[in-house]
Amino acid sequence: MIACVTPSAGHLEHHAARGPSLLQDLQNHHIETVNQSRHLFRAMGDVCRTAVQGRDEVIALVLTALFADGHVLLEDHPGSGKTTLAKSLGNVVERPADSAIAAFRRIQFTPDLLPSDITGVTLFDPQSRKFDFRRGPVFANIVLGDEINRSSPKVQSALLEVMAEKQVTVDNETHRLEDLFFVLATQNPLDLAGTYPLPRAQLDRFLFKIKMTHLTRDAELAVLCRWNVDRTKPADFCVAPHAILGARRVVREQVQVPQIVLECLTDTAEALRRDSNVRLGVSTRALVSAIPALQVWAMLHGRDFVSPRDLQALCVPLFGHRIEPAAGTDADAIVMRCTSAVVEDVTRRSIAG
Repeated sequence: MIACVTPSAGHLEHHAARGPSLLQDLQNHHIETVNQSRHLFRAMGDVCRTAVQGRDEVIALVLTALFADGHVLLEDHPGSGKTTLAKSLGNVVERPADSAIAAFRRIQFTPDLLPSDITGVTLFDPQSRKFDFRRGPVFANIVLGDEINRSSPKVQSALLEVMAEKQVTVDNETHRLEDLFFVLATQNPLDLAGTYPLPRAQLDRFLFKIKMTHLTRDAELAVLCRWNVDRTKPADFCVAPHAILGARRVVREQVQVPQIVLECLTDTAEALRRDSNVRLGVSTRALVSAIPALQVWAMLHGRDFVSPRDLQALCVPLFGHRIEPAAGTDADAIVMRCTSAVVEDVTRRSIAG
């Protein structure tokens, strides 16, 4: 269980009570402090929670990945609310009416999907007698890749290349995506017939892998009580993409990462690589990408510095999908055991020294 701060349902009213300037700063791009970044995070979380009930921990992790400039792989059961969550997140992002980039796009991965169906294609225009590039659905701020393991490795690689480079190259011409580009991919852990499981090297492209289970009785009852609520109406709180990019910059520059945290990361990677139940350990890239996530998590909890406990809280979604455990062993349990031991050891040595 991940310990996280979950704001109250009336957090937006709390923002308004503090004055119109705060909401105006959040909704535009005037994010200059860690406190403003935290309020923006919580305001966006409130909007998502109005659409998706009983998923507070998942929402916190998804927003953490968004603010850390990473991507998320959701492993879920059908009908668990992943599409609603992605749409609600896309509705928060404000786009000009004449923008060529959409706020949200959904891609349903199927065996007959082609890479050009994702990235786009160059077509000949008879009127202008020129070739024009038609943008694919990846040209959006929030992209939901539904059941990514149902498409061929060629299609999976096309999406993962875009995730890594934030650009699309078609016919030797490169097209840049916007800096606010976030992929929320899903895969069904139950029905594996006719699927193409993602290799470890491609799983490494995802900052988090989040496992969604069925809702609790109370949460499921709350969903049923709101079955006729219109979820297609625009969000009450919208934010410009520059505000999220500003929050990323503030967190990166103003949330300190002490040496002890870097030691914990390095020692955790070493412990996982040496564990007898691990066939493939975490990469250096995984450790580098973990630092922004730890900064965001510390910001969410009201701190301007990262603590080893932040690594302990996020180790499973960070590293659970990046290691290859031996047959019959649980990757998440191994990650938690190794990380906890390292955090305790490094903390003890730091206090003693």
